[in-house]
Amino acid sequence: MRFIHTADWHLGKLFGQRHMTEDQAYVLDELLALCADVRPDALVIAGDVYDRAIPPPEAVALFSETLAKLAARNIKALFIAGNHDSAVRLGFGAELLRASGVYPAGTVRAAQPPVVLSDAYGDVYFSLIPYGDPPHVKEAFALESMPSFDAALGVQIAAARAQIPAGARSVAVAHAFVVGGQPSESEHALSVGGSDQVRTENFAAYNYTALGHLHAPQRAGAEHIRYSGSLLKYSFDEARQKKGVELVDIDGAGAVSHAFYPLAPRHDVRIVSGLMTELLSEGFDPLPHDDYICAELLDSDAVLAAHEKLRQIYPNLFSITRPNINMGRLSSNERTYERGQSDFRLFADFFADVTKEEMSPEEERALSRVIDDLEREERAE
Repeated sequence: MRFIHTADWHLGKLFGQRHMTEDQAYVLDELLALCADVRPDALVIAGDVYDRAIPPPEAVALFSETLAKLAARNIKALFIAGNHDSAVRLGFGAELLRASGVYPAGTVRAAQPPVVLSDAYGDVYFSLIPYGDPPHVKEAFALESMPSFDAALGVQIAAARAQIPAGARSVAVAHAFVVGGQPSESEHALSVGGSDQVRTENFAAYNYTALGHLHAPQRAGAEHIRYSGSLLKYSFDEARQKKGVELVDIDGAGAVSHAFYPLAPRHDVRIVSGLMTELLSEGFDPLPHDDYICAELLDSDAVLAAHEKLRQIYPNLFSITRPNINMGRLSSNERTYERGQSDFRLFADFFADVTKEEMSPEEERALSRVIDDLEREERAE
């Protein structure tokens, strides 16, 4: 069995003030070309298909077109809801889509049947485990008490494993923050204080686990439990990450091999660093100047019209950072720094800027509850 593991497409993403749909369409064309080359049996998307619960129409159209192109190539498409997706919307028309080889899993259900695909050696069982925060899992499984994130995932996996024959080859598809994973700034925290993290042991029974949520490609405690990473770079702290997909092969005995295939973006996301005179000098930066740029300006003195000067070199300049200067001496324009941070961190930074004080632990917990409630309402719409 051969399949491509991908995740965190975030279709409809707004990076800075720029809609990323054209960039996403560009890289999805690359992904479809890769599919034509390696001929997988399936494409597996481990959550966060969209960037928000109500995506813009062009994002929905792009996903629909991509699914149609996969179906035309006889490639099955399996995908789950992530914490950014509306579970109800993503699961719409599931029964009809299955007839075309498209298998969505949106809402958390107590009896979510596996998707069974076959190869020359027999069946492979795919457990599609959509993102479920503790309240949704408690309701779906009629639990008496509120579980932790780890316990909630354990309940979902136990129900999934009960539907897989002993000894059968199996793949888990989940959207979660596994203990020890390396996060990025563009991810929305599932909760505050580490309570959202789950143990890698939850996935021990599967031959391979395709994870989503963390944007950096990485293993999650074991070589066969992996994050593919996001489709594109969505914050400047991801500038040095490689983006792509995992090509996974499972042989008749259940042994797994995998290889990372990078995807080249339409515009890279980069940080360029230097003095203003260096950044403006010809030949200083040999890479494409139409990339999405954060300029790290190393001058210790104030620089007049820094944005205007740098935009003559970098038309897609997103932000400027000034690590060597007192921030109080800069204009508001020069202090601008869009880092793709979480809603929690953006508000915390705003609070500190206005009040000149950091939020207390009690205020952080209250803010976290408000954000969690708002995101839960979005997903339920």
